[in-house]
Amino acid sequence: MSNAADIAFSDAEVRALRDIAGTMIPADATLGVPGADDPAIMADIVKSLGRDLPDVRAAVAAVGAKANGDFASLDVDAREKLLSEHIASGGAASALARVILAAYYRDDRVLISLGMEPRPPFPKGHVVEQGDWSLLDPVRKRAPFWRKDR
Repeated sequence: MSNAADIAFSDAEVRALRDIAGTMIPADATLGVPGADDPAIMADIVKSLGRDLPDVRAAVAAVGAKANGDFASLDVDAREKLLSEHIASGGAASALARVILAAYYRDDRVLISLGMEPRPPFPKGHVVEQGDWSLLDPVRKRAPFWRKDR
């Protein structure tokens, strides 16, 4: 027997999630990037919910409740404020932000706009600029704080 958390998002929940995603990451014509409410990105978000489904469902419902059931009708500033406060609260809201951001930065158009090749990170890998390794010197000089095996 499955519980309610195992059932896919309803159309109303997808619409609410789309409104939230579009508020978090709006399209930018100047940069040529879509918003997180783009149909392809939304499809990726919904498809990749997996273990985060119950938390995302709870976060979407909480946002709707805080907006008195009509998040989409709020002006942009009110939506952004509501989301900022909700995400800062952590918990299920963190899962909501994480799944939206992850899907957004998987989109080829977004990667291209960032100057990255739209491909998986492996097997080629990505070049990471070397930093200042001397910043680790205080850690290297610190006495060990772990228990030694006997």
